Amino acid sequence: MMAYFFLFKTFHFVGLIAWFAGMFYLFRMFVYHVEAMDKAEPDRSILTKQFSIMEWRVYKIILNPAIVLTWTCGCLMIAAYGMDWFKESTWLHVKLVLLLGLSAYHGYAKGLIRRLEKGERPYSSEQFRFMNEIPTLFLLSIVLLAVYKNSLNAIYAFLGIVVFMIFLMIGIRAYKRIREKEAS
Repeated sequence: MMAYFFLFKTFHFVGLIAWFAGMFYLFRMFVYHVEAMDKAEPDRSILTKQFSIMEWRVYKIILNPAIVLTWTCGCLMIAAYGMDWFKESTWLHVKLVLLLGLSAYHGYAKGLIRRLEKGERPYSSEQFRFMNEIPTLFLLSIVLLAVYKNSLNAIYAFLGIVVFMIFLMIGIRAYKRIREKEAS
């Protein structure tokens, strides 16, 4: 099993990168989908239909294979290291909890696609912009855990992520003001 470890690790990274790329792209499309709902006909119908097609393609062709690849190769790496290593790796337990949260967010996105496809507006474009940053927080947390492992100071990591979140929110609001200013 250890002979294949680096192969598992390589495909784990590829899956992870594709998964996050798909999440970032999907939630950005949600922003544009909601904004297309404010357009006049026939643009509204054309754009919302096209966004639904694109959202499903990203979900089925990028996100679903990526989540399977990430989880499968991650579990194979754990198996290669063995259960003794797994039991001692507290950082990995936290990472797995975060991955379960990200997996739930992945599933939630499917429900959002269905709702948008029906013409519902579950969130405003600004709220979707905030939701687009949630995978960034997962990514930062997961990478910190994977790099620092058990030497990561949980308090400093949490504070750093909170500060990062604050800067993200400030950036999103600043961008909104710039867009509104350009529109007027």
